[in-house]
Amino acid sequence: MKTISKTVWLLSLVSFFTDIASEMLYPILPIYLKSIGYSILFIGFLEGIAEVVAGYSKGYFGNLSDQIGKRVPFVRFGYALSAISKPLLAISRSPYLVLFSRTMDRIGKGVRTGARDALLSEETTASSKAQIFGFHRSFDTLGAVIGPSLALIFLAIYPNQYIYLFYLAVVPGFISIGLTFLLKEKENQTKQMRRTTSLFSYLSYWKQTNSNYRKLVFGLIVFAFWNSSDVFLILKAKEVGLTDITVIGIYIFYNFVYAIFAYPVGILADRLGLKRMFLFGIFMFILVYWIMGTFQTVTWIVFAFFLYGLFASATEGIGKAWISNLVPSEEVGTAIGMFTGLQSFATFFASFIAGWIWFSFGAGVTFLVTGMFAFLVWIYLLISKIDEKT
Repeated sequence: MKTISKTVWLLSLVSFFTDIASEMLYPILPIYLKSIGYSILFIGFLEGIAEVVAGYSKGYFGNLSDQIGKRVPFVRFGYALSAISKPLLAISRSPYLVLFSRTMDRIGKGVRTGARDALLSEETTASSKAQIFGFHRSFDTLGAVIGPSLALIFLAIYPNQYIYLFYLAVVPGFISIGLTFLLKEKENQTKQMRRTTSLFSYLSYWKQTNSNYRKLVFGLIVFAFWNSSDVFLILKAKEVGLTDITVIGIYIFYNFVYAIFAYPVGILADRLGLKRMFLFGIFMFILVYWIMGTFQTVTWIVFAFFLYGLFASATEGIGKAWISNLVPSEEVGTAIGMFTGLQSFATFFASFIAGWIWFSFGAGVTFLVTGMFAFLVWIYLLISKIDEKT
């Protein structure tokens, strides 16, 4: 088993504190915006714009990181943007400032994602990728357990005091910024800019890269077009009669399962094969959506969220580990940036499609149709000859 390096520990702790800050606000942001007079339409528009901005910036800044040959400045600046954006929501109720704040947070995610994952990849060997990415995902998701838990406790003591939560979220956000200053650039990874990086130059990477990368990312993006926002799972939980507090509790439970299993599942994937473990994860997703579309009891819903945690632990970090194994180390930022960028765009459309199906045909059809397309992707990945490493 590979020893976890100082860089991996630091990146994991940075993600941990950032996710505490973000997830303190995620469950209450729609509630807060509604409480100050914003419509569901505006909230949906806000999240759509934020997702598109994040998608574009992940590809661009991942590519820029590769071209410059540096990772740490992108990681540092990206996490700083996200931390600074939190209190802006409490300063003004102007829709322009709300949009600016949410967009700044998403740009921050885009700036750091490719460079951070490239840094993680540099700390691994081809046989330990899933373990290291899984370790990072465990810490990241543990923050998603603690964040909403703190928000629930705070609101139980101080009901409806949403603004103070935005200020409180500054604390873990600034801790994460401080930790990024302990990161050091690897000297042998630095190189000069090779060519000008235009706004959409990263898209040309699709033609330049190898067929294994293209086949894998094609399958993952098709899957992303049907993997809609977790909001629909939460709405399903509400539909069976659960209270708001219980629904948030189940969301925390899902993140807890994810956090607990991400690291050991990563170790297992390095031993059994990335493809095999990823297929297991997609199969868990299929089961989740079959249960959600078929059953109406609380027990089944809770079980589905447990399986959903297994799905996330077997796909999120492992998918990035698999991608980073298929490209040269100096292209990892671009490769992961392009994938996560396209994934963001696909998720935006997936949520729109799921919302339309739900509105037109009901929740059951939404989940069953999604599960059916996920099964087709599972078949595609099963029969496709995609190497696990170059």
